[in-house]
Amino acid sequence: MPTPAKDSDPYKAAGVDIAKGKAFVDAIAGTARDTGRPGVVGGLGGFGALFDPRAAGFRDPILVAATDGVGTKLSIAIETGRHDTIGTDLVAMCVNDLAVQGAEPLFFLDYFATGELEPAVAESVVRGIGTACRAVGCALIGGETAEMPGLYAAGDYDLAGFAVGAVERGRQITGEAVAAGDVVLGLPSSGVHSNGFSLVRRVVRDSGVAYGDPAPFAPAESLGAALLTPTRLYSPAMVALARAGLVHAFAHITGGGLLENIPRALPDGLGVRLDAARWPFQPVFAWLQARGGLDAADMALTFNCGIGLAIVIGAEHKAAATALLRDAGETVFEIGAVVATSGPRVVIDGADALWSRAAANAA
Repeated sequence: MPTPAKDSDPYKAAGVDIAKGKAFVDAIAGTARDTGRPGVVGGLGGFGALFDPRAAGFRDPILVAATDGVGTKLSIAIETGRHDTIGTDLVAMCVNDLAVQGAEPLFFLDYFATGELEPAVAESVVRGIGTACRAVGCALIGGETAEMPGLYAAGDYDLAGFAVGAVERGRQITGEAVAAGDVVLGLPSSGVHSNGFSLVRRVVRDSGVAYGDPAPFAPAESLGAALLTPTRLYSPAMVALARAGLVHAFAHITGGGLLENIPRALPDGLGVRLDAARWPFQPVFAWLQARGGLDAADMALTFNCGIGLAIVIGAEHKAAATALLRDAGETVFEIGAVVATSGPRVVIDGADALWSRAAANAA
């Protein structure tokens, strides 16, 4: 094979800098190593990443896989130049979904794509991924960084995450145990999380408030910083609750809001009746409803509205489950109950009046 000329690099001239990409991988290697856990085999750099579930303590594991992104929330990170928390969103969206089945997150891989690699930006994103992985005990064991000039505008990038977890055979949560009379507990969100941002960005644009201005609903920080508050990492508490045998179903409230996600956890013929007075409708949602001209149904179909995770348990386990969650540092709200239904799968009593009043005060 001919030796390439030392004074030219056609691929670099075309917009892909292999040397810069290698330097980036070297720079983030420490972040990945810091997320190591039992089960990891080898390190970064191979064509595939290895993991041994038995070394992680599993005897007869069923693997659970999830993949997700953070949607157009990325646009706010890019526009504001704040890239340190978007990686936490990426991990949370994946590992929270794994834990819905009762699975412990084991390892994580990321995909970072851009037109031209900006190492400082990419390193900030990956550090956020590493921070979240450490928080949930999930190893960052690989990833892909892709430079694709001409496909992305200058400064733009995209993210995808891939997580694998495990649950012992026979211990997976399927929702089959849910019955009428079960209690629905809710864990609070930290805000909008990572869904509905196409609507959020439209509301911000129409409101005339810049991302650098004080947030109308949280004046101590900028609007951009407030909206970039990362998705909460629920998986440690979820796994603890599942292993204690205290849960019938989980619903991670993502795209589709309360109205679409809770029914995914329920058998046919069952729904939930929630009481909007039982949890706080956070100021960010009141502002979005007011400035977006939205009604309660719009809000519940798009956003988590203050509840990032719904937990269905038997009424006899309510006290034990609440105590376990509080010991894990969670604030717990009893937000409703499971009911038999042939109509709407989710009814939220009081939402129209309560949320509209909050929106009017935020206007």
